[in-house]
Amino acid sequence: MASFRKRGELQWQARVARKGFPPQVRTFITRADAEAWAIDTEASMRRGTFVDRTESERTTLAEALDRYEREVTVSKKGAVQEKGRISTLKASSLATMPLAAIRGLDVSNYRDKRAKTVSASSILNELAVLSHLFTIARKEWGMENLGNPVQLARKPKPPKGRTRRLSADEEPRLMEGCNQVNPEALTPLVILAVETAMRLSELLALDWRHINFESKVATLLDTKNGEIRHVPLSTRALLTLQELKHHPEHSRVFWNWSASDTVNKPWRRAVENARNAYVAECKLSGKKPKDAILTDLRFHDLRHEATSRFFEIGFNAMEVAAITGHKTLQMLKRYTHLRAEDLAERLK
Repeated sequence: MASFRKRGELQWQARVARKGFPPQVRTFITRADAEAWAIDTEASMRRGTFVDRTESERTTLAEALDRYEREVTVSKKGAVQEKGRISTLKASSLATMPLAAIRGLDVSNYRDKRAKTVSASSILNELAVLSHLFTIARKEWGMENLGNPVQLARKPKPPKGRTRRLSADEEPRLMEGCNQVNPEALTPLVILAVETAMRLSELLALDWRHINFESKVATLLDTKNGEIRHVPLSTRALLTLQELKHHPEHSRVFWNWSASDTVNKPWRRAVENARNAYVAECKLSGKKPKDAILTDLRFHDLRHEATSRFFEIGFNAMEVAAITGHKTLQMLKRYTHLRAEDLAERLK
């Protein structure tokens, strides 16, 4: 049964109480709107199609994000990064809004505001968290009636994947730069990155106990997607590993580095040294240095390089995916940048 109560000069409160259902209360500007809502609510209760919106109407996004972090984020491989995205969402104007009140327009406004300060990739990652939260709330938190406003908002166009590869002239210069910085750790790290397509985090977690020199395979237990991966080792990779010194108290191959960010500074120094040596050489020979040589080079570009080389020597997509750990061929395509001149050679 529905009842109505005037609240002040501009509001009408409607209350629907029916046996077997939790009481439903909503406030409207006019009595006509209140009566229309009450009629629809009672009708859905009679038909058996009623879904209680109370939970989604009283739970703010900030509260939902806290629960999502406790129950979902904590078990993810990239939990640290996702917690940062959650903090960003909690600092936004969306945070104080009830889940049921967030519209596609609100998400679009959030997107546009963030676009002024961060990249499209960052926005896409944040929207992915928000979208998954709404999915979890609908499926697991009893908010079956809750829509997903993220699906109504236009997504920013993702940036084009990097196509940076090492030129034939760059690799030996880069190795010399690494030798100047740390020949015992940085140089072999870079060689293995180029030979195996391992991520930096995977290289730093590489363990002597999981390298089989007879079968020429390194087993990675801690990967980005959480699955064990077996990586074949080239002759150059095997020789590099065999020349490395074992630490008596550490089983990790690259015990010198504690985390990925500890490699960044020596890596930048190595690239800078290589670039400076190249520029000095050009100056002595009277040539103008090329802007593209040993500039805008990131450690992760070595994974791009290695993956492309696997294709160039004849591995098919499934074989390369087994080595690199890419889950889909579309993801793998982003890292595959074949040189046109190399493909032309195969057409002869």
